[in-house]
Amino acid sequence: MLVFGQTQEIEQDSTHVEYMIIEGDSIPREAIDLEEVMVMHKLKFANKQDRRTYLILRRKTLKVYPYAKLAAERLESLTERLESLDSKRKKKKYAKKIQKYIEEEFSAELKKLTRTEGQILVKLVHRQTGKTTFELIKNLRNGWRAFWFNNTAKLFNISLKREFDPENVKEDYLIEDILQRNFQDGLLKRQKSVVDFDFYELTNKWINKKKE
Repeated sequence: MLVFGQTQEIEQDSTHVEYMIIEGDSIPREAIDLEEVMVMHKLKFANKQDRRTYLILRRKTLKVYPYAKLAAERLESLTERLESLDSKRKKKKYAKKIQKYIEEEFSAELKKLTRTEGQILVKLVHRQTGKTTFELIKNLRNGWRAFWFNNTAKLFNISLKREFDPENVKEDYLIEDILQRNFQDGLLKRQKSVVDFDFYELTNKWINKKKE
């Protein structure tokens, strides 16, 4: 259930007809738009272990989401800036500058992540950008560097080619469930997924049908 909205100035006359005031003009309205609201299902767990697993996943997801969100914002800014440059030399110089900035900004914090947190981050980067971490590294550097990063990550059981796939991987669905609940509660700033899926259909697949 989605309700869309926009803040407007509303007044009523004596006949209880509502008007929306836009730049001095009164426009009759029969409804008031509200902000988007997603109705979430009630959390239920089959046993204590399932509950514990969800809570651990929630803690890790909330920890790494800000990094994925910021990475998506940086990528968008980088892409816009690169498109405005008129030569390959300028583009290469600017890409190196941003790359160095991102590494200096994130490297210390990312080193503190556990293996599972690192893998969740890789998934969320794909959710936010539509590209795997491997592809992003390959675009900013060269293919060999991306290959090296991917194989280094494999030492810690992390694949930089991992995609966010809530339709086929239940853990990914649970990550999306965690995000949506925290968007609603205002604990996380919403950033729409670039990966296309219907959350309600997935809830029916992973949760509701399981109960039937």
